[in-house]
Amino acid sequence: MNSEETNSIAGNGCEILVPFNERKPLEEIEKGLTKTYRKHIWAKFIKAINDYELLKDGDKVAVAVSGGKDSLLMAKLFQLLHRHSKVKFDLEFICADPGYHENIRELLIDNCNYLGIPLTIYNSGIFEVVDKIAKDYPCYMCAKMRRGALYSKAQELGCNKVALGHHFNDVIETTLLNVLYTGNFSTMMPKLKADNFENMELIRPLFYVDELYIERFTQNAGIWPLNCACMVAAKKIGNKRYEIKALIKELKKNFDDVDKSIFRAATNVNMDAILGWKQGENKYSFLDIYDKE
Repeated sequence: MNSEETNSIAGNGCEILVPFNERKPLEEIEKGLTKTYRKHIWAKFIKAINDYELLKDGDKVAVAVSGGKDSLLMAKLFQLLHRHSKVKFDLEFICADPGYHENIRELLIDNCNYLGIPLTIYNSGIFEVVDKIAKDYPCYMCAKMRRGALYSKAQELGCNKVALGHHFNDVIETTLLNVLYTGNFSTMMPKLKADNFENMELIRPLFYVDELYIERFTQNAGIWPLNCACMVAAKKIGNKRYEIKALIKELKKNFDDVDKSIFRAATNVNMDAILGWKQGENKYSFLDIYDKE
């Protein structure tokens, strides 16, 4: 078993990814992000921010930290960027505690202290509510409620943006989920305007970062992230996203860069070769323009 493999321990409704490397000094971890992982993490983080204009002068960003590997990495990247960026922006690191077990909450705090992340935790009680109203499909409701809780806290702190740690693999998995299970072609966007919170925007700066390198960085740094701390979903056995993840892994055995092709498909939609599309509340058919050409 090499240093890039992980073990896991289950308990209290969650799985904790256990690294096989001991913790490294914070200075070494930070240097690794801009040196060892410069190409696969740091450069792609910066590229997404520049390509999609995720940061502007005067922004105040609420960085959402759940305790998982993705959000911990994102928080650290934002800290490093804040030190060196020509763009002047402020940060708040927040966690909407949905009802973590005490041991899980302590682990989250310990990880943030280890990484030098000044985290603000506040209780949201989401797990309890979701367990009552959405036992059969908890993940969707939990995500929706968490986002609302994050927006509210971000607004209270004077932030105009909330950053989430969704990465490249989340994007392509969402694309395939929509195609195969809902019959529509739509993907995860790098930024969105909040529906019910004025002047609030959601951004995803890990949009280009492959999960593989997030895992490698986390394991080599000796970080113990949470894989899933949900007390409700822990009672379920698998979900569709895991099936899609396995499908993509299988496809990659026979199709080179199939994951990149799925990603690019959302940037290369040929409007002359689709049967229909939707924009806002309006639906269109190719027949609407066929006779006009």
